[in-house]
Amino acid sequence: MRSHLKGIDVFVAAVESENFTQAAARLSITPSAVGKSISRLEERLGVLLFRRTTRRQALTDEGMLFYEYCVKALEEVRTGEALLDSGKWGMKGRLRLSMPAIFGHYCLAPILLGLARENPELELDLSFSDRTVDMIEEGFDLAVRIGPLPDSINLVARRLGEHKMTFCASPFYLKQYGTPVTIDDLTNHQALAYTRFGQVYHWQYLRDGQVQALIPKTQLRSDDFYVLLDAAISGLGIAWLPYWLIRPSLISNALQELLPDLPPLSHPIHALWPRTPHLPLKIRATVDALVNQLPERLAKIEDRIA
Repeated sequence: MRSHLKGIDVFVAAVESENFTQAAARLSITPSAVGKSISRLEERLGVLLFRRTTRRQALTDEGMLFYEYCVKALEEVRTGEALLDSGKWGMKGRLRLSMPAIFGHYCLAPILLGLARENPELELDLSFSDRTVDMIEEGFDLAVRIGPLPDSINLVARRLGEHKMTFCASPFYLKQYGTPVTIDDLTNHQALAYTRFGQVYHWQYLRDGQVQALIPKTQLRSDDFYVLLDAAISGLGIAWLPYWLIRPSLISNALQELLPDLPPLSHPIHALWPRTPHLPLKIRATVDALVNQLPERLAKIEDRIA
């Protein structure tokens, strides 16, 4: 990479000067050194960058194209140096982060709190809500979202892991109403359904590799997973809940996983941030921490019960 950058500053200076002598004075080197640097660059690229005469040099078409990219590259380097000098890339300052409420509390907060302990000058402003925020309009630096992402040229996404769902019910409920052995059997049972914005969130499953939806007959609806978890433990019906949430209840036998041979349905987890030419270190480091720690944390939580 270093060899690819060698001579670019000399080339740009030569383009922006009337001749090699002027470029040499600008760079505090000899005109001969400028000429040799340009010749080496042309040899490496395999193209002619300048048409030279005894009086002047003019850019070729290839030279003009290369110049445009060289200017951008040098500007990026200068901007990076300026940001580092000013401390804007330090792990300090305010970071506003939006995340799903229960998933955020259970899976993300421990990672973020650890990051805060390691960086005392980092000011975390954490928002726990299942509402899809307008990041740019509401001033969020970062968001974590579960499920398909909307198309947006203004946001950048990085995958963090997968969110697995499973059907479950209490032994008490199953003793009373029987245990479903196929996905179609679920229609004969009472459902504990998750709602968003007043709409029942359809149960989903895989059949022949395709995602299918099932509209359950609901005994209880709620927009809070914890309420559905408590209702399932109380024997009010069957729930479709995140595996990371119900695992302790499976271990204690307060709940039983249903249809364990059903191919698991997973939703992608992404970190999102507004597109910017210069990503602050506080955002980059936070995303890296989530990428490095969240999959391992979910894997430990989601280990199947022996």
